[in-house]
Formats: sequence, C-alpha cells, structure tokens
Amino acid sequence: MDSLVYPRERTLGIITLVLGLIAWLCLIVGTVGVALIGLLVGFIVYLIAHSTLISHIRGNGVELSAAQFPDLHAQFLDCVRTLGMTDVPEAYILNGNGGLNAFATKFLRTRYVVVYSDVLDAMAKHPDGLRFYFGHELGHLRMKHLTGALWRWPVLWLPLLGAAYSRARESTCDRHGRACCSSAENAALSLAALSAGVTAWQRVDLPAFIGQTRHNSGFWMSFHELTAGYPWLTKRAARIVEPDAALPRRNPFAYLLAVFVPYAGRLGGGFGLLILVYIVGVLAAIAIPAYQDYTVRSRLAVVLAQTTPARRALGDFYERNKRVPASLAEAQVEPRLPDGTLLELDPERMVLTLSLPQGKLIFDPSRDSAGHIIWHCVNGEGLKPTQLPLSCRAGRR
Repeated sequence: MDSLVYPRERTLGIITLVLGLIAWLCLIVGTVGVALIGLLVGFIVYLIAHSTLISHIRGNGVELSAAQFPDLHAQFLDCVRTLGMTDVPEAYILNGNGGLNAFATKFLRTRYVVVYSDVLDAMAKHPDGLRFYFGHELGHLRMKHLTGALWRWPVLWLPLLGAAYSRARESTCDRHGRACCSSAENAALSLAALSAGVTAWQRVDLPAFIGQTRHNSGFWMSFHELTAGYPWLTKRAARIVEPDAALPRRNPFAYLLAVFVPYAGRLGGGFGLLILVYIVGVLAAIAIPAYQDYTVRSRLAVVLAQTTPARRALGDFYERNKRVPASLAEAQVEPRLPDGTLLELDPERMVLTLSLPQGKLIFDPSRDSAGHIIWHCVNGEGLKPTQLPLSCRAGRR
C-alpha cells in the first residue's frame, strides 16, 4: 500500500507535524496554558457546528446499503477492501445542487464518505466513475488526514508549505481513487468530469487533456498553483495515468511572489485571507494578555525578593517587642525599596503594601504552628491574581 502514498506527502507530513507540535508547545507555554482554554472553546464550537453538518447528511442524504443503491454500495465495499481498510465508513448520496463534489468527514469516532448526486448522475455511463470518487475520499480517511490536520494546524497557513502539503495529500488520494478503478484511464476520465461537466466529459480526449500540462510552467499558472491546495486537474490526470510522469517545471520566479501569500485553505482568495486574519486576531487576543501578565509577574518577582529585608525586620521587631511597630522608621525599615517602590505599613495589623505602577502588592502576616511570623502575598488594587509571582500563588514567601 506504500505505492498509494505520494512521496512528497511523507516528507511534507513530517515537516508540518514537527513544526506544528513545536508551535503548539510554544503557544501553550507562551500563554501559560491559556491557549488550552481557547483550544477547548474552539473544540466545543467545532463540535456544535460539525454536528449540524452530520445531522444534515444523515437527515437529508441517502445512505448506501444493501437496500438503497445496492450496486453502488457493493462498489463502495469493494473499494474499502481494495484499500485494506477494516472499518467501513458510512456512505451517503447528497443533493449537490449542481456541484460536482465529494468529501470525507469524521464526527467523534464515526467516519463518513459523501458523494453529491451530480457526481452520481455524471458517472452514470462510466463503469468506474464513482469508484474513483469513493477511493479518493476513503484515502483521506485511511491516511488520517482529518485527524492529522489538528496537530499541524498552527503551521498550515505558512506560505508554500501549507499549500504544498495540501496538494500532496490530494495526489495521495488520487492514487487511492486509481486503485479502486479497473484502469488508470478510467480513473483519469472520472477526474476530467470536474473540468468538462456532467455529460461533456464523455467527449474529452484524454491524451489531449493531459497534454494541456504544457501550460503549467507559466508564471501565473505556477504562482496560483503554489498558493492553492489542489494541483491543476490536468496535472492530476497526468499523474493518475503515469505516476512518475515528467511534468513541466514551475516558473522559479513564481516562488518569489508566492512566499508572501499565506495559505488560506480551500476557501482561498479574499475569504480565506479574512479567515486567516480572524485566526491571527484570536491568537493575539489570547497571547497578548498572557504576555502582559508574564511581564508584570517577572517584575513583581524582582520586587518580592527586594522586600525580604523589610519583612524580616518587621518580624524581628514584633518578636522582640510583642507589638506592631508604629511606623516603618521604628522598625528601621526604609520607606522605599532600592528600585524606588514605595512601602506602606498598617500599624494595626502590620500589613505591608507596595505601590507599583502595575498595582498594589500586599503582604499579610500570620503565625505558623511554631509561632513564627510568615508572610502571605496577595494582589491588591490594579493587580490580577494571574500576575502574582508563582511563589505567591503556590503559598511560598
């Protein structure tokens, strides 16, 4: 089955997986775990939204079975066996409203293959027509493309890399579709229907169609393919007929422009870029406050260390005199720290307050089991609990 995997997918899959995991780690550590909350919220939103799609498929589609479209169901099962898959996904025919398309999806542990009714109509006179679409979508499930996208998601928008990985996956799935057909030519003709339409595909001259790949080396043809998630259909057909076909190389100058265009997914264009901007905005909304908390926390950690002599002097005064000093001066404590931070003493409870530009940090004394003075640092006006040094939040002084 290794021959069903497009060689570049292995390389690009490893690169995107490693970079994706590193990006997730940096995101989680950099936001001090706040990104996990965002991920959880995103998963809940995804779950609700995706359940709408699954409900639509199950409620409005026709499920392939021994009773409904038994011939197509038999082809589907044969393709599943050909690809060596042990678990049989659910398969549905759904009204395409004029669109020639098919897709694979997954909801929780259940996997689905959906073929639009227009593809069914278009392939009515093609003995292998639907087998190619079955195989292509089963390829996504067999290769776990849906699950793997989550781990790679932070880097899939990167220029060149994200689009290249997407195109490699599609080439892999084309090979799966080819494996389900009786011949490479039949598989390529199934793909040609996406170009010529429901009936005109029958008059497509396959060698001439594949010969159109000669146009692919142009600057703009190269640029738009480099920023797209699918190879050109002519190129896909050529690779189906001859997996190792020598195809025209892309214009090298197209890479210089494409490197500035983030991959926006299947939507592409303006809508895809808007989605990318939205994603970056959400991440910024999470990361910027977390970074601000981190900088405040680092500043307070320094101040916390500078208060040690003052707190020790106040504790010693109380131990010697059995009373709270009337002022900082009485305990021989300077009213300012070395960095200029102002100290204030409550002469009734011996609470020490530090006035910082970020807010107030409060030290509240108490006695431990041995009768010694210990200090608890808490946030006052202007400070958030998440901005306290770790030693304060962990209960250490």
